[in-house]
Amino acid sequence: MQVVCVARDGTHRFSKQPVPAITLLAGLGVEGDAHAGVTVKHRSRVAKDPTVPNLRQVHLIQAELFDELAARGFTVAPAAMGENVTTRGIDLLALSAGTRLRLGDAAVVEVTGLRNPCRQIDAFQPGLMQAVLGRDAEGGLVRRAGVMAVVVEGGRVAAGDPVQVAWQPTLFQALAAV
Repeated sequence: MQVVCVARDGTHRFSKQPVPAITLLAGLGVEGDAHAGVTVKHRSRVAKDPTVPNLRQVHLIQAELFDELAARGFTVAPAAMGENVTTRGIDLLALSAGTRLRLGDAAVVEVTGLRNPCRQIDAFQPGLMQAVLGRDAEGGLVRRAGVMAVVVEGGRVAAGDPVQVAWQPTLFQALAAV
């Protein structure tokens, strides 16, 4: 399990800029990223209530999704879907809410929930929204556009760094959109 790519962007755009390394700041998010902060930074959420805690400080996507999308005719590179950390070898979507991941030597993030993809995803590539959504056996919506997390312990994270499950809740709690 490893980090494939890290990215940040100081402005609110759909895609982020890949960089050699990012610094995670405890309780805030990615240093220099538009979504860093104690309270919500996503524009639609700020418009509703700017005092809500930011459960979306760090966005993670597994690179295996990009492989699957490529097989379906889409071209999606790491950071293109707005994630800060692209991983390989860990099924992020199968984690319990509250799971803590160690990224690199020091940084720890706590998974808060699923990314709820917005209409911007189809502006990026037509049909991509449908490709990252699915239905489970009971007909429930399945979101596959990554997970969101908060920073518990800060540190530097770079491509090639290991990803480890640092802690899991005793009782599994399915991820929901945050």
